Amino acid sequence: MLKQVDIRMLPSEAADLKLIKKKAAKKSKWSLSKVKDIRILKRSIDARGNRPYIQLRIELTNEEPFQADPAILSQFQSVENKKEVIIVGAGPAGYFAALELIEIGLRPVIFERGKKVQARRRDLRAIQQFGKVDPHSNYCFGEGGAGTYSDGKLYTRSHKKGSIQKALKLFVEHGAKSDIMIDAHPHIGSN
Repeated sequence: MLKQVDIRMLPSEAADLKLIKKKAAKKSKWSLSKVKDIRILKRSIDARGNRPYIQLRIELTNEEPFQADPAILSQFQSVENKKEVIIVGAGPAGYFAALELIEIGLRPVIFERGKKVQARRRDLRAIQQFGKVDPHSNYCFGEGGAGTYSDGKLYTRSHKKGSIQKALKLFVEHGAKSDIMIDAHPHIGSN
């Protein structure tokens, strides 16, 4: 059986998994010995009042321990000799479109009008220092799209269609910190 509970902890306690398990068991009205495993589903900061708290949504099981989901990329098949589909733009939407196409067995071909990330840095410096704009390589055009040189915040419209968790998992599989899977307002950078 699975149960979900919300618990509040002091920041100094929030990394102590034994204490989290104990508090979650108490909140769920299960004995600690009945809880076979826990996992954190969401983490946020409640900074209202004089003392900040970490708010955690915990899932508990009294059956088998939780198993890690298989890596998304490990499920992809080769599309080397498959039908090609053209994608215009090597930004986030283009890259995610490419992944979706690979997932359904099609071969994406991405066209980008701008330069690679390293070359874009020089062009952006020219904008900042001299006001010189290259129409093909600037904040909007080039590998990585407009978000490459943003502040790294991840904005999602979680009430819309689509799998936010799938996108976050892909980020983690490509090197992002696993914290983005549970943080209420995840932050990753382009570096």
